[in-house]
Amino acid sequence: MKCKVCFRNCDLDEGQIGFCKGRINENGLIKARNYGKISSAALDPIEKKPLVDFYPGSMILSVGSYGCSLRCPFCQNHEISQVDLDASCEEVTPHQLASKAQELVEYGNIGVAFTYNEPMVGYEFIRDTAKLVHEKGLKTVVVTSGHASVETLEEILPYVDAFNIDLKGFTPESYQYVGGDLEMTKSFIKRAAQDAHVEVTTLVVPGKNDSIEEMEAMASWLATISPGIVLHLSRYFPRYHESMPPTPLETLKTLQQTAQKHLHRVVLGNV
Repeated sequence: MKCKVCFRNCDLDEGQIGFCKGRINENGLIKARNYGKISSAALDPIEKKPLVDFYPGSMILSVGSYGCSLRCPFCQNHEISQVDLDASCEEVTPHQLASKAQELVEYGNIGVAFTYNEPMVGYEFIRDTAKLVHEKGLKTVVVTSGHASVETLEEILPYVDAFNIDLKGFTPESYQYVGGDLEMTKSFIKRAAQDAHVEVTTLVVPGKNDSIEEMEAMASWLATISPGIVLHLSRYFPRYHESMPPTPLETLKTLQQTAQKHLHRVVLGNV
């Protein structure tokens, strides 16, 4: 059985787990083995997702599971995204999570954000929970690398209000570095922006995706979707397997000026 969620198209035998660690061939069906399994949860400011043009000043119940389709050498959440935590997660139902979100409204909560690991690995749980969240008049946010097919995206899109999508760079080389697929991410961004609020984040890594030419191409492409898309340029720091020094602030400022030729709002992060 082939898993059709991301570009890897893992061909899984019965009982075999996919590259992402979050999907499995079980009884002849590809399923999310991390369905309803929560490794981390917090009531975060919406700006931490990061979203700056979506209910600014509000809070959102943020949950993560485990698993990821990428292998970014600098991953900030590698303890949950790159590790099989199946036996150590807390299990919750969509109803329980939606009810918890509602309980937290008095603390400024506007809904649920699926984040921390790659949530599209377990898109079924997003879909089932987001339907209930909407019924309660609350919002759903997905923070993702955009490594899912458009067909998979369509499963959740009617119920998701906002996305922050990582655009790791804008060259094949940038995506080889993280083990991803640029064209799949572009298709995901383009489709999501048609029906939901979308902001884009690029972690700027020295020598990997920090050229003016690459930023020029990225920003001009985003502007063809909408010049109103917010682009977050985030500063890299040594994490996980990557040990090179942090991104110079001057690099971020230069790339911000480049992107601002095409986009109305370019925000610096981790500075």
